Amino acid sequence: MLPDESSVSDHSAEAADAGNPPRKRPKPGERRVQILQALAQMLEQPGAERVTTAALAARLQVSEAALYRHFASKAQMFEGLIDFVETSVFGLVNQIGEREPAGPARAARIVAMVLQFGEKNPGMARVMVGDALVYEHERLQQRMNQLFDKLEAALRQCLREGAAENGAALTPDADAQLSASVLTAFMVGRLQRFARSGFRRAPTERLEACLARML
Repeated sequence: MLPDESSVSDHSAEAADAGNPPRKRPKPGERRVQILQALAQMLEQPGAERVTTAALAARLQVSEAALYRHFASKAQMFEGLIDFVETSVFGLVNQIGEREPAGPARAARIVAMVLQFGEKNPGMARVMVGDALVYEHERLQQRMNQLFDKLEAALRQCLREGAAENGAALTPDADAQLSASVLTAFMVGRLQRFARSGFRRAPTERLEACLARML
């Protein structure tokens, strides 16, 4: 996970106050992580408007120029958050695949994991459903669309393999495709409702019952 914002320190060139030790300089790459953590936390504010680099710099108590020493643009900052989402989610998808046999149970675990990830990381949930990307570069939304396409493909594969192994369906490919599509729409819808309700409607609300109905 990204480190807690409490680790953020001001590294301006001002001299330390008399009697106080000089503030430590961040290790290589540490400031980049601090910037991403601050951005994610700003996105966690219910009803937050578009995050500006000026507001982000003020939160970190640095200049906007200091931000651009670590990121070429604000779009690149959002790409850092998307990288974190992709790495986290697909790392967990792989772990589930190693532990859970193919079939509905694995699909249910994947859906639950994605929704739990969004619930624990509200700022990331806003990125995942595109609410935080409305005024940003088009390629950012395309990357999030691709993430859900990949999740749908993973669901389709595990459902198809499970049906084929168990002989439970006469048309395993078509059934798996339909179920994967429904599950993906459910994930996106639950995360959107979570973000647009000001994080009041939990995406995991009555999750087991919903998954049992769909699967």
